[in-house]
Amino acid sequence: MPQLSYRQSGFTLQQGANGQPVRDLQHDLRSIGYLRAGINGRFGAETTLAVKALQHDLLTNQGASTGTDGSAPVKLIDYNGGRVAAVNAQLDEPLAACISDILDDAAFPKLPHADDPVQENQRIAQQIAGMSSEDVPVPFLCAILEQESGMKHFREPKGTDEDNFIVVGLDRNAQGEARKYAITSRGYGAGQYTLFHHPPTADEVQQIMLDATKNVLMAIDEFKGKFLHFVVSNKSGADDRLIEVGNGSLRMCKYASDDPRYMKDCKTCALAAGSQPIVPGTTPFYAGSSGAYKTTQYYNPAPVNTMPVRKNLGCDWPYAARRYNGSGVNSYWYQALVLNHLVGR
Repeated sequence: MPQLSYRQSGFTLQQGANGQPVRDLQHDLRSIGYLRAGINGRFGAETTLAVKALQHDLLTNQGASTGTDGSAPVKLIDYNGGRVAAVNAQLDEPLAACISDILDDAAFPKLPHADDPVQENQRIAQQIAGMSSEDVPVPFLCAILEQESGMKHFREPKGTDEDNFIVVGLDRNAQGEARKYAITSRGYGAGQYTLFHHPPTADEVQQIMLDATKNVLMAIDEFKGKFLHFVVSNKSGADDRLIEVGNGSLRMCKYASDDPRYMKDCKTCALAAGSQPIVPGTTPFYAGSSGAYKTTQYYNPAPVNTMPVRKNLGCDWPYAARRYNGSGVNSYWYQALVLNHLVGR
């Protein structure tokens, strides 16, 4: 059993606490997939959310997926043993004992970290930039990865923050009170490959976390799939594309396949497309849309106030980029951000 500095008789930690016990707790919450980022010894809002999410899972998580990717290898509720009775955002002796049991159990896969995350991230970024893909335009892929993870597979320590674990994105789309803290899915690594169960399986750690190349290749497959199946479709086409371009054949690129600019000169196309302003609460998603850009749980305040005119790029990758993030207002903000990354803003 690990000797945790925060596992002491009668010991508690809560928001506002500082010091080595907090830093140790943050390290372990990162390792088991509950803290998004930050190993800095300060028990702030992120650590509070992480503790509440873990307490929630110890009370409710039966290992099932909230999507279609299968079950987790273990059930979080099995580590509770009646020790955690409520979601109260406080680390106490019973919760510390649960964490200790999780850390001790080899059947619970832990998230990986990098000994030299800066070098590893540089290697991955160079590899991505040097890709020659006939499946998706690499500049668009890089713009998506910039939005997803800052083109980083691992966190890089900075100042007092020692975090060098894999980059993780957390979605909280539960219902009711749990919506404030319960984690419903996690995106991992540079490509933010998403799993809807937790913890991941050992194979998933190996395939999508330890191997950054496979992680990015999965992102390519996902992006291509959105292009092929969610831009033009009788059932789930992209509304912005249907209104702005119509329901005609998919457009890979405005240049012919034998042109050296084919699927490569996306930044020039985006710069030449012109720019449109975005005014939250006023600007519609597209001409005639009943929906408009507005601040949301994930985009508050508004992240950008302008974007390239997507219909002028001459291809359908802007619409596929939006569908990469699903649908609704968040997907339109996402699309605007990706297009701005594409032009280097």
